[in-house]
Order: sequence, then C-alpha cells, then structure tokens
Amino acid sequence: MDRFQQLQIYVAVAEEAGFAAAARRLQISPPAVTRAVAALEDTLGVKLLNRTTRYVRATEAGLRYLEDARQILAGLEAADEAAAGINAEPRGHLAITAPVMFGRLFVMPGIVVYLTQYPAMEVDAVFLDRSVNLLEEGLDIGVRIGELADSSMRALRVGSVRHVLVAAPNYLEQHGTPRVPTDLRDHTLIASTAGGFGNSWRFSALAGEHPLKVEARLTVTSNDAAISAARSGFGIVRLLSYQVAADIEAGSLKVLMPQYEPPKYPVHILHRESRHASAKVRAFIDLLAKRLQADKTLNPDFAGD
Repeated sequence: MDRFQQLQIYVAVAEEAGFAAAARRLQISPPAVTRAVAALEDTLGVKLLNRTTRYVRATEAGLRYLEDARQILAGLEAADEAAAGINAEPRGHLAITAPVMFGRLFVMPGIVVYLTQYPAMEVDAVFLDRSVNLLEEGLDIGVRIGELADSSMRALRVGSVRHVLVAAPNYLEQHGTPRVPTDLRDHTLIASTAGGFGNSWRFSALAGEHPLKVEARLTVTSNDAAISAARSGFGIVRLLSYQVAADIEAGSLKVLMPQYEPPKYPVHILHRESRHASAKVRAFIDLLAKRLQADKTLNPDFAGD
C-alpha cells in the first residue's frame, strides 16, 4: 500500500473516530484499515492514535500530522483536477457545518441542489448551535454568524442579520408595548439558550450600550421552541432576524424597539483550504453564496417599523 493510501486511511480513521467507520467510508475491510494505520505508525516511529474499546482519538502528534495529511491530499486532489481540466465535475466528499436553524432554512436546500447537480458528490451536514473549529473537527465548509475571530480561515461575506425583539400581537394587546429596553422588566420574557444571548441582552448606543440583565420566565434549549412560545402569545423573545422572518412577514410576530437594536451580525461562508480551493469546495461555495446573497432575509430591512 502506498503512502497516499495510508494518508487517506489515517485521515478517515481520525475524522470518523473509529476503524470500522473509516472502513465503511472508504469501502474497504476493517483489517486493511488497521494494517494501514499500524504500518504508517511504524514508518513514522510515532503513535498517531489512542485506541480504547470505546473510542479512537488522535494523539497530539497525530493531530499535527492529520492537518499535514489533509493538506497533502488536498494538493493531490487539486493536481488531479488541473490535469483533468477546469471542467472536471466535482466528486468526493464534503463536510459542511452551520447553526441548526440556519442550516435547516438556508443551507440544506442548497445542499440538495448541489447533490442533485453533482451526483458524484457526498455531503455530511453538521448543524450545531455552537462555535465549530473546522480544522479540529475535519469540516470543509462552515457558515458563521457574527464577527470572525479565526483569521486562518478564508471567508466570504454573504449577508447580515439583526438582533430583534418580537412578540405576538395578542400579547401586546394584553400587556402593552415596551418603548425602551428597561420596560422589559415589566414583561414576560422568553430566552433560548441556543441563541447565545443568555440573561444579558445588549442594546444600541441609544440605550447607552449597557447590557440589560433579564429574568426569563421561560428558558428553552431551541430557537424553534422559543418562537413557538412567542407566537402563542406567551411573551417577548430576542432572536436573530432570519429566525423569525416568516412570522414577521405573516404578522404573527411584531418587531419591538428596532431603534435600540445593536449592530448587525455579518454572515460568512468559511473554508479551510488554500486560495486555490478544490473544485468541489469552490462549486459549493459559489452555489450557496449566490443563494444567500439573493435572499432578502439576509438583507433584513424587511421589518424596519
């Protein structure tokens, strides 16, 4: 077995956290996977993986080698594509991540179009409401909402979203409409731990940019649940504008105090490849960027009253 095959197998084992899972991904036998990794470790004289009966994890040296191996394989793939010509059809595997609700509303439809357009591609979609390190978790492309801290990633801005306070019209009829942020202390509040706002809500310079500590009567672990509770007329919730765009347009939720909203959050597509990204990565980013940049929800002046 040549070194490139060993690298492919090692990367699969490290990313799948298991020999059997890597064998399924590569469509080879588990013993062949085990032998390849053992041979690679013998050649290097370094332990790349910690193995127990419950898990397989890369060692510190294994993590460094993993990133180098990914770059080598990406370079080989790019060379193959160059030899095949610029019109070569994307093929292979992509791992894509995004926040849960954003992924469901915006990314998944793009993935379906991409897979339909390129039948030789496979995609793993990882939707999580937490910050994901693409390098550590073996992901190719991510959508991130908010200011970027990781300068090692290549990023393409595709839009922005607002922090919005919303409530159902029937709630406002019964309890009145808050006019300034401090009025929220007299209202029933709903919080979503998936939203990342916690119990401290920040407002714009008009309110002094001081965080307002809120006491939510209802705290839920998903944005969908928070929206459902607000839609039913239970109380006021703070979310990102794309999450409630359909309800705002339908009139089932109303935006409150837009003049006190903090600065918009940018939306970026990130990828961890070099400037000369592979055809499969370029094709997906081009497709998704075009869809997101054309979506009025990510140019959120739809609810400015």
